[in-house]
Amino acid sequence: MRIRAVRLDELPLLQDIERAAGQCFRDIGMPEIADDEPLPLGELARYHHAGLAWVAADDTDADEPAAYLIADRVDGNLHVEQVSVHPRSARRGVGRLLLEHLAGHAAGEGAPALTLTTFTRVPWNAPYYARCGFRLMDEARLTPGLRRIRELEAAHGLDRWPRACMRRAL
Repeated sequence: MRIRAVRLDELPLLQDIERAAGQCFRDIGMPEIADDEPLPLGELARYHHAGLAWVAADDTDADEPAAYLIADRVDGNLHVEQVSVHPRSARRGVGRLLLEHLAGHAAGEGAPALTLTTFTRVPWNAPYYARCGFRLMDEARLTPGLRRIRELEAAHGLDRWPRACMRRAL
């Protein structure tokens, strides 16, 4: 796998990857997450234009994306908005490759940390990110931008399951 910037013509593939990756939530009693629609193409294009969208693509001539990551700049850090790995490429370190790429990009920009929000009791969420160097943040340490993200998530119904912010110092 190699990490590269997403191309505009691949944005529909990102939606397909997210839909496929989300199906595993159905198996753990979170069908609402599995059924949640991916970001619209216009939103994905915004990440592309900002230079904050990458794919992990196979090394074959097809160069087909197997996973993607999009990020935002939040309170001086880079915030993982979404990372999704197609199930056929899961458990091969692809998500970690994308996170490491983002860490390098963030360090190059002078960002002190990566942040994200995640489900705390889903094995491939908070426990996985902890293995990737992220640490849970208590409420008192949340920045204004992270508080706003959590408010938007709550309004979208994601607080039906325990969620938290995590941070990885660079």
